[in-house]
Amino acid sequence: HVQLVESGGGSVQPGGSLRLSCAASGYTLPMYMAWFRQAPGKEREGVAAIPRLGATYYAGSLKGRFTISKDSAKNTLYLQMNSLKAEDTATYYCAAGRAYDSRCFLGVVWANYWGQGTQVTVS
Repeated sequence: HVQLVESGGGSVQPGGSLRLSCAASGYTLPMYMAWFRQAPGKEREGVAAIPRLGATYYAGSLKGRFTISKDSAKNTLYLQMNSLKAEDTATYYCAAGRAYDSRCFLGVVWANYWGQGTQVTVS
């Protein structure tokens, strides 16, 4: 059973930085991992994804400010967020999925497992 536990959220001023972490356990199949976010009153959206092998993927508007990475030895996923803006305020979710097609990586419907979320507030 896959378990994903996020940490690292908090409050930060505009222009600041945060690093989110997601500790993963319980999976053995090749998977991708991703970060999603959901702002109040808005749909959940993909932020960034990283497959077991290969390139990383970003929502177009976030590339350059956000960086996804992983430490396979620690089974931990990270999201480094820089130059944060008020519109980045949201609950951030770690997710994992089994899809091999990169077009699925940032799609909410394709993620098989979700963490509980961590709040990021930029103000």
